[in-house]
Amino acid sequence: MLQLRRPGWQKHKVAPEGKGLAPAIAAMWASLWSIAEIDTRPLLLGFSLCAGVVAYFSLMIEPVLWHCFLITLAVSACFAIIRSVWWMSVFSVPALVLLGITGGFTAACFRTAVVDAPVIQTQSRPMMLEGWVREVEPGAKGDRLRIEVHALSGLSVEETPKYVRVTHRLDLQVAPGRFVRCFVQLRPPPSPSLQGDYDFRRQAWFEQLGGVGYVMGRCRGGALGAPIGMRKELGLDISAFRRRLAEHVNRAAGDRAGGFAAALVSGDRSFMDIEDQEALRTSGLSHLLAISGLHMAMVGGLVFLIVWRFLALIEPLALRIAVQKPAAVAALIASFAYLVISGASVSTQRAFIMSAVVFGAVLADRAALSLRSYAIAMILVVILQPESVVTPGFQMSFVASGALIATYDAWSRHRAEQERVMSSVSYTWASLFMTSLIAGVATAPFAIYHFDRLAGFGLLANLLAMPIISFVSAPLAALSLILTPFGFGDIGLRLFGLSLEAVLAVANWVAGLPNAAVTLPKSMPISTLVLSALAIGCAMAARGRARILLAGLLIAPAVILWMQAPDVVLHWAPSGEVFLRNERGEIVRYEFVDGEGLSPLRYAKAGSAPLCLSSNCSVATVRGQSSNGTVTLNSGRTPEAASIKISIDGQTIDLDWLNIRSAGGATLISGRNGMVLQYAPECGNRPWRACDQS
Repeated sequence: MLQLRRPGWQKHKVAPEGKGLAPAIAAMWASLWSIAEIDTRPLLLGFSLCAGVVAYFSLMIEPVLWHCFLITLAVSACFAIIRSVWWMSVFSVPALVLLGITGGFTAACFRTAVVDAPVIQTQSRPMMLEGWVREVEPGAKGDRLRIEVHALSGLSVEETPKYVRVTHRLDLQVAPGRFVRCFVQLRPPPSPSLQGDYDFRRQAWFEQLGGVGYVMGRCRGGALGAPIGMRKELGLDISAFRRRLAEHVNRAAGDRAGGFAAALVSGDRSFMDIEDQEALRTSGLSHLLAISGLHMAMVGGLVFLIVWRFLALIEPLALRIAVQKPAAVAALIASFAYLVISGASVSTQRAFIMSAVVFGAVLADRAALSLRSYAIAMILVVILQPESVVTPGFQMSFVASGALIATYDAWSRHRAEQERVMSSVSYTWASLFMTSLIAGVATAPFAIYHFDRLAGFGLLANLLAMPIISFVSAPLAALSLILTPFGFGDIGLRLFGLSLEAVLAVANWVAGLPNAAVTLPKSMPISTLVLSALAIGCAMAARGRARILLAGLLIAPAVILWMQAPDVVLHWAPSGEVFLRNERGEIVRYEFVDGEGLSPLRYAKAGSAPLCLSSNCSVATVRGQSSNGTVTLNSGRTPEAASIKISIDGQTIDLDWLNIRSAGGATLISGRNGMVLQYAPECGNRPWRACDQS
């Protein structure tokens, strides 16, 4: 008979990983990271590609494209050799990182060359513009028309831009897809006047936008048909369909929220009130306006759920095939249709790629929401649209997605270990709270860096509005689509509009609260943003208390660097506006001179202050915490004679409008060594920074 004996104590206790200090350290290191259980190479490659793109855009000169290709090929060959030789495997991770950096750098350089298109080199005289209206967007001074250029008077074919954007101040009587003729005055896309501010001219380069300006009078419809080429003709047909769809949704959804509904369905914001858009931004609900990951997830997820549940009810089919796969195909088709209908903007393309990766994982029997699919989506977006890496949309969407995936992965494990922590209802509400909290905290550093402000009650607004969007608005939009073939779609759209009226009511109420938009007294330096991004990455990759420890070790120096960063005392923008730090340490706006350039995006929401009635206005300013000074704004007899005199700590600096206009703006910064005057970035050293030849 077999007898079982209790095993005795082992003489030598050896860890399963092996003897020695090195295996113990390796085991402890693996237990520190939650990503130790998965293949980390896609994540490393994705982050390395982003680093390479950032390195490319940080250069002061344009690199040679074929040099980049040769270096990338050499690094790829080294990586292949290292992977094939077993004793060199220890170098595989550094080689992968180097491959990602060089690959991202080369992808950005190649993309810059591919989108090369003519750009207006100087401010033009009034000229006749002929072309097709692609998009219509609302603006503070009128509708902004994006026009595909057919011809510009006085310019040859080689000098004619592919697209221009003009402001139409009168009532618009033409729609997207229509051929128009306008008298316009154009100039090059403006460059940023503040160091580190949003570079509109760089974004215009990648959008092939060769000029901006305004319409003199009104754009008139012309008799010329669609441009030659099936792709161009299809694009105009889609633009015209989007406009008709937006007009129909705007009428059917009601006067109050019709414009909001049209913006969500078609991406056309021209019917939406400027006040409602501002309320959504101030309350922290501006992510509802941009057709991005949230909207694509709702469309794809809702279609996936409906088709999956419907097919599951067909028993013979459900017993023979995996019904989630046809549902994933249907969701992909619906997501692609929404991409086309909504205008296929850069953020929408990025969201579609992420959705395609998620539903592709379902088709491949992989985990749909995982850090691996997240990394694959990042790799694809960076390779296809490397310029998006330096935009706020890319940074905020990917950091929020990664933080949410890591949070829900940890939460799911905790619930599994506890067997059942809370009911399905309480879990739903808790997940809504956690989604708003985690997404808000993760994107806060990027919002502070790019916009210099935070939505003080963003969490409250999202907790009130997102249940309406998720559980009411999205199902009603689907109901409207289902009822449309039967002639009752307008009923669903009206109900959809009523639900959006509730969202607008939340946005306007929160925006009206005191301190709804918190403007920070000190701008965040790039070093703080980088450390904050690394802290968020460590919080995503680590596990347990190591999340807090590693994130805290990076956040502490980030805050110290932020506190020691120099203060902006004064900025004179090429738009003519003066942004000044007042005695309370706040940046305020003075409408000083009427210029042609752009004001900084960072100070877009700065409060306005009145000028005195005399030609010389003296305004008190502050440097740091204790030093006060005086700024004298002299309007002069003519706008060209306007000047500013700054006196702080016995140091005097004089600025005049002619030099500011030619330099593209100037910024006075208070550092440890006194006052420093910075001008706009120099022109001519990158393709999108061509010098103005006027």
